[in-house]
Amino acid sequence: MNRELLELATALHRRHRAFVMATVVWARAPSSGRQGGAALIEADGTVHGWIGGACAEPAVLAEARRVLKDGEARLMYLGPAEELDGHTRDGVVTVPIACASEGALEVFMEPVLPQPHVVVVGRSPAVRALARLVVAMDWRVSVVDDGGDGSGFPDVATVLTSVADLAAAGVDDTTAVVVATQGHYDEPALEAALATPAPYIGLVASAARAETVLGYLRDGGVPDTELRRIHTPAGLDLATSSIVRSRSPSSPSSSPSAPRGVSAAQRRWRQPRRRLQRTRCVG
Repeated sequence: MNRELLELATALHRRHRAFVMATVVWARAPSSGRQGGAALIEADGTVHGWIGGACAEPAVLAEARRVLKDGEARLMYLGPAEELDGHTRDGVVTVPIACASEGALEVFMEPVLPQPHVVVVGRSPAVRALARLVVAMDWRVSVVDDGGDGSGFPDVATVLTSVADLAAAGVDDTTAVVVATQGHYDEPALEAALATPAPYIGLVASAARAETVLGYLRDGGVPDTELRRIHTPAGLDLATSSIVRSRSPSSPSSSPSAPRGVSAAQRRWRQPRRRLQRTRCVG
């Protein structure tokens, strides 16, 4: 792999951009791809580098989109249709090459995904506990401490002091937002979260308070379709679990660090494993 690709991969990773690294591990002439050739494929289909010409590139781009969707590395075999059966094995996707050529390629496709990102809103023991946990897991964490001075979170790189700036935390369609305001500006925090494309919005609250908060939002004109985006409790429901309930202030009615909260967003970031189709046709 050339130095330019390595530098670009580093830059994209630092910017939390997903991409696929595609490397030719075997090639048979007259394919234009060469063993050791590599390309970096961004989520929007932009290709940097070279793995093959017009015969191979469309199939590699299509597979790159699937690799980014399910987060699973795989080996692709691209060759004449009559040879596909001989290359079928576990973990290999076989694709008939689009050109009338005797050339063939094997391309290893590896996804490089950004660290999961969790935005925690509030100023409470629950916020500090969840922020520490996310840091310990080597995920990205941002804290929104509305009206605060940004102190109290020494290990958090991004601390915002206005809930109106929630979008500035870099919330996108892969981000989990957990609101742990515990009675302070719950509704404005949830409204700000609903204005983002976050696939998971959790509210740390008792069942009674959550019902009150959601009712207030409904009365304020927030449609039920939007309210259904809010998950409460934001953690493991301790009332129905075998885990001994903690009496600490950080878990008043649920634990925001438990699987039912953040792992819901994680399932969005890493889709369940699925069985690879052995053969896909290229039009």
